[in-house]
Amino acid sequence: MLGSRPICEPRLPPSTPFEGQKPATRKRPKPAMEENNELQRGTVTKLRTLAHDLSNSIETIMQASYLLAQVKLAGDNRKWIELIDKAAQEAARINREIREILRTQS
Repeated sequence: MLGSRPICEPRLPPSTPFEGQKPATRKRPKPAMEENNELQRGTVTKLRTLAHDLSNSIETIMQASYLLAQVKLAGDNRKWIELIDKAAQEAARINREIREILRTQS
């Protein structure tokens, strides 16, 4: 035996806190559904931010494509500008669709 207590006797915390201390409070675990909803809201928020940033990048490409189209270029070069413009238009359409879906999730 160590001290005056037998080894097998469990030590219990004091039932009342020391003067000036608050009793320990335990957080209740969140229900799985509530935790999942918070995760989903965070994911939707992040995706909306990314979609917004993507819109800005696509807009830059569309503006640059428009300005390049104003320059007189040879036939092959004109095709490349048209290709860039069509791809940017399609990317903008897809991004608008993504943003609309995300709006319904908020």
